[in-house]
Formats: sequence, structure tokens, C-alpha cells
Amino acid sequence: MSELINKLVAENLKGLKPYESARRIFAGGDSDSEIWLNANESPFANDYSVDSAHFNRYPDCQPPSVILPYAEYAGVEKDQIVVTRGADEGIELLIRTFCTPGKDSILICPPTYGMYAISAETCNVGVNKAILNDDFSLDIATIKSFKDKVNLVFICSPNNPTGTSVDKAQLTEVLEHFADSALVVVDEAYIEFDAANTWATELAQYPNLVVLRTLSKAFALAGIRCGFTLANSEVIQSIVKVIAPYPMPEPVAQIAAQALSEKGLALMAEQVAYLHGQKEALKQQLATFPEVTLVGDDKANFVLFRHPLKQALMDYLVANSVLIRDQSKQINLENCLRITLGNQQQNEKLLSLMTEFFAQQEPLA
Repeated sequence: MSELINKLVAENLKGLKPYESARRIFAGGDSDSEIWLNANESPFANDYSVDSAHFNRYPDCQPPSVILPYAEYAGVEKDQIVVTRGADEGIELLIRTFCTPGKDSILICPPTYGMYAISAETCNVGVNKAILNDDFSLDIATIKSFKDKVNLVFICSPNNPTGTSVDKAQLTEVLEHFADSALVVVDEAYIEFDAANTWATELAQYPNLVVLRTLSKAFALAGIRCGFTLANSEVIQSIVKVIAPYPMPEPVAQIAAQALSEKGLALMAEQVAYLHGQKEALKQQLATFPEVTLVGDDKANFVLFRHPLKQALMDYLVANSVLIRDQSKQINLENCLRITLGNQQQNEKLLSLMTEFFAQQEPLA
């Protein structure tokens, strides 16, 4: 770092390590020749049309063509929703809106999605941790100990990377415990794969509940960066104070509206059902490999497993242009790898390579 930059850069950023996204880890890869099973993306690329007639005008901050159909889809009122550039922006907006830099803190429950902590650190907001239990359930006692010490409690359900959903009774207990002191943010990026466990319909019951959603996973639209924050109107009104003037580009709004149409929702449901079928087939085959242990649950669009030769296996797959995600740096996930569900051809290629890999190994002691 140059003397000038070292002098000017914010103190809280000097030691910050950026989030290692799938694209950063394998930057510059040829996505046409490689099989990408490392970013929890959908294998589907659906067709959309875009009208450029209004590209010369600034877009609506909160386009009704997106807000209204998503509110109906999620079962919330239109004043209980704000659309953002992916759920990631929703995370950052919550922290910027409800935490004072250098003073306030958030609570996270690792192993979990890394951007909660990164966004807080970027904003000079403290990060506290309540590590999940061995079965990846919430450690309620530890979480409760942060009463009046945090402004936001982030809980991912289904959780990335463990694929586990939070027990309803546990989450109810957390919401009630922090009712007068903190917002409880339930990240539902993968909820279409576990739709019965959504909390979006509970906003009236819990004024301190916030739900994050996205079109990146089940809707197969990671590339357009479209997310939603669902909360009671007072929370939404506060967030809108700090959101960028034009957070949703016009082409993104057009594509999102098509994805939320009756036809788009039916296509999403069909593709989710297909991925559930692929998940079952993948799990069955993984269970036949030596020393492979499935970890967590399967409530999302990925499968997590543990193997003592995880690095050698990972290297073999990468060398053969199949990319999965190493999660072994996360708390309690030693030797764990995560596979995003692909289409049948992609999954079969992965399994074929894994079969080759294990056939080449000496019997494990």
C-alpha cells in the first residue's frame, strides 16, 4: 500500500479481507468450458425480452412493476417491501440504517454467509458471534446473552453453507427475546427450496422481523442482481432514507417483472422441482463413495459433505474443469466441500470425476 493510500484509507478497512466470492476465487475462468458448481447459482438460463425505449431516462427507485407482483408472491403489503441490488445490498442497508459506526454491533451465527460480517466491518460496525450447535441449530443461550448489545441479529434460513433451516420455535424465541432491542434479520435467499418455512407472512406478528429475499437462486437471475427486503413499513421507510436514488436499472426491472409473472413463477417452480430431483440423485451417489459424510441438511440448492482428502479431491475436480466450493475455513466445517446442484449432465460429469478420483486412491487407513 502506498504512503498516500495508507494515509487516506479508513482505519477500519486497512485489515479488512474482502469476501471471497466464487468469481473472485476462479476469476477469468471460461464459463463455457468449465462446469460451475461453486456459487449456488441455477444451471438454467431463461430467455427474457428487454425494451430500450426508456433507457435515456432514470428508472423508478422502487418500480411498481416489480414491487407489486413480488409483494403478492411473498404475501406482504406493498409498503412492507424494498427492492435492492441483490440481497447483499439489503444487508448493507440494514447495517447503515440501524447501526452507528464505531458504536453499535451486529450478531451472526457461523458457519453462515460471510457478507454479514464483511458489510458490518466495512461500515465500522462490530461483529459478535453465536456459533451454531454441533447439529447446526441455534445456540439460544449464547444468542440471548447479546440482549441490548447488538442492533441486528442475522440468521440465515435455509443456512448457507449448511443447508439447514432454523427451527420455528427457536426463531420465535429469538424474535421475542429481542422484541424491544434489536431487529432479527432472517435471510431467505434459498426459501423457494424450503417454502413451507418462510417467515415473510409473520411480519404483522413480529414488528422486529426483517426478511431478505433474492431472485439469484431459484429464479435463476444471479446476473441481474435483484433482491428484496421485507419488513414492517417503519423499517422500510427508514431504509429508503439511505438507499441510492436509482437502485434498480430499467433492464433489471423489466426482467424481474417477467420472472414474477404467472408464467415466470410457474417456470421457477418447475425448475425448483427438477433441482430437488437432482439433489436426491446426487446425495444417493455421494453416499456410496468411501469416507464421504453428508453434512448439515438439504433445504437449499446445494449439498455439503466432508472427506479427509478434500484438498486432493478439490484439486482433481478443478484440474478437470469442474468447480465446487471449499468450505473448510468455516467454523466446524473442517474438510467440507459444497456442491451446487447443476443439471443432470453437469452432475453426472461431477460424479464421474469423483468416481475416477476415488478409484485412484489407496484404501484409506
